[in-house]
Amino acid sequence: MPPPPSTPRRDEAFDLVFGRIAASLELVEHAMQEQLGSDADLISVLGEHVLSSGGKRLRPALLLQSAELCGYTGPRRIQIGAAIELLHTATLLHDDVVDLADLRRGRPSANAIWGNRRAVLSGDFFYARASSMVVEDGNTEIIEIFSSAIRRMAEGELLQLQRSFDTTVTEAHYYDVIDRKSAALLSSACEAGAILGGVTRGERRRVAAFGRELGLAFQLKDDALDYNTSASVLGKTQYADLREGKVTLPLLLTLKRATNAERERIAVVLKAMGRHGDELSAQADLPDLVPIADLISRYHGITDTLRRADDHVKRAGEAIAVFPDSPAKQALLAAAAFAVTRDR
Repeated sequence: MPPPPSTPRRDEAFDLVFGRIAASLELVEHAMQEQLGSDADLISVLGEHVLSSGGKRLRPALLLQSAELCGYTGPRRIQIGAAIELLHTATLLHDDVVDLADLRRGRPSANAIWGNRRAVLSGDFFYARASSMVVEDGNTEIIEIFSSAIRRMAEGELLQLQRSFDTTVTEAHYYDVIDRKSAALLSSACEAGAILGGVTRGERRRVAAFGRELGLAFQLKDDALDYNTSASVLGKTQYADLREGKVTLPLLLTLKRATNAERERIAVVLKAMGRHGDELSAQADLPDLVPIADLISRYHGITDTLRRADDHVKRAGEAIAVFPDSPAKQALLAAAAFAVTRDR
């Protein structure tokens, strides 16, 4: 069934989100490149590898559009947008070490090339540079939401690790994890834009809520893609979440609907993978994961996860419905659509 006329096609949504602010995103890119200077030569080499890997730059795009929605188009949004993206880059460097990932966006991950220690320390460098950029801006409210996002993302990762390979995970726990590790930074990007615009507290909360709902939708789509998209398209190993013991919503829904015998089979596979511990990698000799993926398909785990993502997109639109129509508002609504129509 084709999408309803009100839903932009993936290319249209992408152009609406990124096309109209291409020049500003170039300035963001330049601001990030300026932060790679260091006495440690590896920083510039590793940083160039990570920053040139084809990221969408969704977070600075959301900040730029949210600021414009709230009436601000000045230069401060370039600096804060670059800081948000550098923070995101730092989390990717650390996440790939935690997840023992060999690929990032279809290319060898930094830790696969330079090793875990150098990748972690480079991530620390990016955290420091991002924090300095926000401090240089001087707005205490933006500093506060920036530091809160870092804390919440760390908590989200730790909460997820606590329940790795655990088939008793609840939906409440799952949503708590993705709210912290994924939605927090997108919400902060939007809220920072609203702060730059000087809007009321109520309007600021609405813009932040938009970012949170978009972030939840984005992560739900990611979790579905892990099961129904090939590695060549996804840019990382297929079933990566399952390999890492992450009980995401497609699997969680399947566990709720499966028979006792099927749940036991899933638990046995996860337990077997969990025994690998920190030695687990994409190349490890793992149990066959296709039968679990087949169960997820049979019990509509992917379909219903995507339906949940659509619900969050709808809530995102409702959050900013009070703002007058404008190109920035249309771009933000397109960003929400892009979150669930993208293929990687």
